[in-house]
Amino acid sequence: MRGGAIDRILNAVRVHLGTEIAFASRYIENGQKELTHIDADFELPMGPGFRDPRENSYCWHIAEGRLPELIQDPSDFPFTQDIAITHFLPVGCHLNTPLRLSDGTLYGSFCCLSRSPDRTMTERDLGVLKAFAALAVEQIESTLDSDYRHSRIDARINKLVEEKGMQIVQQPIHAIKTGKPVGAECLARFPDAMMRGPDKWFDEAAEIGRGVELELLAVECALESMRKVPNDCYLSVNVSPEAVMSGALGAILDKAGETNLVIELTEHNQVEDFPALKAALEPIRKRARIAIDDVGSGYAGMRHLVDLAPDLLKLDMTLTRDIHKDVARCALVGAMVKFAEAIGSKLIAEGIEYEEEAEVLRRLGVEYGQGFFYAKPMPVEDAAKYLKKG
Repeated sequence: MRGGAIDRILNAVRVHLGTEIAFASRYIENGQKELTHIDADFELPMGPGFRDPRENSYCWHIAEGRLPELIQDPSDFPFTQDIAITHFLPVGCHLNTPLRLSDGTLYGSFCCLSRSPDRTMTERDLGVLKAFAALAVEQIESTLDSDYRHSRIDARINKLVEEKGMQIVQQPIHAIKTGKPVGAECLARFPDAMMRGPDKWFDEAAEIGRGVELELLAVECALESMRKVPNDCYLSVNVSPEAVMSGALGAILDKAGETNLVIELTEHNQVEDFPALKAALEPIRKRARIAIDDVGSGYAGMRHLVDLAPDLLKLDMTLTRDIHKDVARCALVGAMVKFAEAIGSKLIAEGIEYEEEAEVLRRLGVEYGQGFFYAKPMPVEDAAKYLKKG
């Protein structure tokens, strides 16, 4: 629930009407009412999350038509004397309107009240309450839409895991000087690949807090394909800093045994704690070489290259594309070659599509290349044959 927005709405209507308490509630299972948001000018014995039977509240009886939405004084309605909250709080002036969603569903209630009767409250004041309640409904429906979306994403991931629906394809990586394949990058593919790319799956998983889980599943699937890779070729898998720092990656690599593996560190959000990331990479280095992905774009900046001491640097395709036509790209890649040599790293150029690009990269001293010019991503069995054939 977008608590901040609804809290502000409650405070605004309470101050405007001059009442002591404003709250929003929802009706839940087993005939209960739950307070979701409260704004008051004094400390209350109950807060958000408090539940009691809905029959114990004015709100439910108002929604059922047994009480009016505007009550200046509960003593005007003998029925209120049987409701415990009347005497417990006590309830004086009470304005309430049911919260109904756009489809007519009764969601809960929106209320302002004071502990003393107030004969000055009018239908006009009730109209003000209803106007603010309409704003609250907009926030509630937006959140419900988000909750529904998140539940759908969660169900989709659960189904993927249960049905082992993730597939791995591999795109070969080549030595630019000789054209010989030296390894392959593992890429995850999902059941709806014709409609949505893998980035959509990973982004949605991250949105509901399951991004690392999905990444690690991809790593496990990639490692299962490793037994088909020739011994003189390596396999690279993409992992985010969050997955590295989760501590779960090491156990997966230990389970895989001896491997010729490269961990490509990808990043879609800026790293906040480089020392923690560097420390988390130390045990990983015993099992795999470290590569920095997308160098030249996004967040893969100089801090990564200096602090993390990678074995491989993957030049983003924005540097590779049309490099044979662009002096600036040539100069930048040439500088990266010198930098890589100085720190003991090797460069891999991504996104090579034309022979002219490969030739310029070879001349500049870039060691490895990957892209459609050499080979497209292919099923694991086909990639194994390709790598063996050399």
